[in-house]
Amino acid sequence: MFGLEDTQGYGRNLAMYLIRKKFPVKSVNSVYTKVVRLSAPTVFKDDSYDAYCVARNLRDMLDKLPDANHEDIFWTIRQMVKRRDSLSKSVLRLHLQLHGQLTHHYPSYRKFFTLVSCPTALYFWEHYPSPRHLQGVTPEELASELRKIGGNACSTSKTKKILSLVETDCDIVKEYQEERDFIVKSIVKEIRYKHEEIAEVDRQLEKIMPQTGYKLETMPGINLNTASHIVSEVGEINRFSNADKLARFAGVAPVHFSSAGKGKEKRSKQGSRLLNATLYFLAVQLVSVRGGKPRNPEFHTYFHRKVSEGKKKSQAIICIQRRLINIIYGMMKNRREYKLLKD
Repeated sequence: MFGLEDTQGYGRNLAMYLIRKKFPVKSVNSVYTKVVRLSAPTVFKDDSYDAYCVARNLRDMLDKLPDANHEDIFWTIRQMVKRRDSLSKSVLRLHLQLHGQLTHHYPSYRKFFTLVSCPTALYFWEHYPSPRHLQGVTPEELASELRKIGGNACSTSKTKKILSLVETDCDIVKEYQEERDFIVKSIVKEIRYKHEEIAEVDRQLEKIMPQTGYKLETMPGINLNTASHIVSEVGEINRFSNADKLARFAGVAPVHFSSAGKGKEKRSKQGSRLLNATLYFLAVQLVSVRGGKPRNPEFHTYFHRKVSEGKKKSQAIICIQRRLINIIYGMMKNRREYKLLKD
């Protein structure tokens, strides 16, 4: 019997090797190892003592520790989700940098376009990083140029407004303007590259996600990004015998605290926080109203019924999360599509 604390990093290859050799392998959570380490009168840490702590857990919790199970498809999806999240965070940082640069070049830049990072806006910042590049450009010429990028969505009145704002509150040339222009262009190019990389990751996810057999995207509110985050955290659904265990894994199920026969249930702060956050944002979307109509009438009605029963809105959202767990578990367990109930 082998127990491995790290079965996602360096330990994964070792675990796969042992499993192929038909050895029983258990996955030991690092939290359990830490508890054993801190329980000693004198706390210290090195590789040998870590191995001892893992062995203690393996001996004392053998019937509770999960088997190390490494399906390559779920591991691959998890790596792709991490890559997408890393790219998204990088894009967010670049947006902040772009805002900082544009504040100096175009004080009224927020009034130019609806979104600062839309394709038309990125083209404008790259080709006109500062007001000096707009000298001699007429509203008609600028509108014609931007229409090629934005699909005929930029009118001449819009470009007149842009040029008027530039003329009102911008200096044509500032110190070290050429270097400042280079920074703006560089940021825009990197944002565009990151967007292309995110699109490529999405294309790869579109190929691999159907191979799991899960059909989470048939549920309104769950897109490719949300579905891949759920699958990357849950993995093989059969490792959860029921929806209650999945709820505890997601940190949605309450935890009971009691002493001397008295106690109460409190909100759990344990479990997979990424899965918990994904379910939270999904719950908020499902109870929202779009165009005057509930995005999901069933969840919208359930949410307001819980509020009318005296629950706070935050508590009602947790109820939605718990109900989502039941539905998602059933969909994944049976590989079935979501069907909206009709009146």
